[in-house]
Amino acid sequence: MASSTSAVSPAGLVERGGLRGSPAGTGFDQDLDGPLGAARLLVRRLATLSLVELQKLRHDRVELYTRAVQPALWLLVFGVTFNRIHAIPTGSVPYLDYLAPGILAQSALFISIFYGIQIIWDRDAGVLAKLMVTPTPRTALVTGKAFAAGVRALIQVVVVLLLAAVLGVGLTANPLKIFGAMVAVVLGSGFFACLSIVIAGLVLSRDRLMGIGQAIMMPMFFASNALYPVAIMPTWVRVVSYLNPLSYLVDALRGLLIGTDSHLMLDFTVLTGSAVLTILTASALLGRLAR
Repeated sequence: MASSTSAVSPAGLVERGGLRGSPAGTGFDQDLDGPLGAARLLVRRLATLSLVELQKLRHDRVELYTRAVQPALWLLVFGVTFNRIHAIPTGSVPYLDYLAPGILAQSALFISIFYGIQIIWDRDAGVLAKLMVTPTPRTALVTGKAFAAGVRALIQVVVVLLLAAVLGVGLTANPLKIFGAMVAVVLGSGFFACLSIVIAGLVLSRDRLMGIGQAIMMPMFFASNALYPVAIMPTWVRVVSYLNPLSYLVDALRGLLIGTDSHLMLDFTVLTGSAVLTILTASALLGRLAR
């Protein structure tokens, strides 16, 4: 029983993945000297922590399936209905086609915005304290969580894309554009996950994190271009939309998947910059969360 538990627990995987460190003076320590060694350490720790998160996903498939219900309902009910009544002006693009990338972005947001709860659970279980005393860079710890959020979102992307294809949405078949859309989803999910970790590092409580997550999730969604064009928004909502990273994720997905006019260079710059900023901020707050 003990061996099976360690095979799937974060602590067990971390120890076997080499996060515990080596005695001073060993060849492992010497290999980490200098900037190149530090980069190797970061990559090794990130790979191990990503494996930890993927192991969690493998044993938590029910959550993935249940979370796919909500975006499916948005497409089947909201999308099909508004596509028939032509209530939202989207030009020559059918509303269902226009909506599908927005629902993909919504899935990334809804999956990732409560990811800080998992790191609070790690703290309460004592796993975070064990990780913090290893030579693992804090950025690797946070980026591993962000990567897991991206993988979770990608699984839902597949579900939404299949459903959109069944409904007749005109999606691209270009594998490079689909890959670009997947990269955009991972970056967006990483940002939202790390934003959640930042909030967790500030409030230090699951209940408070749930409340704040609920308070910012829907405003971020509705104050974006996920459901309707920016041009029909009131001026103040339009300003908020320009400051909202979710809008840039939606814009990138629409440009890549359905071929609308987009600003891919700006979109990926904003998504990458936002992800890096929140990774660094979350890493700085990790020590406060572990205390």
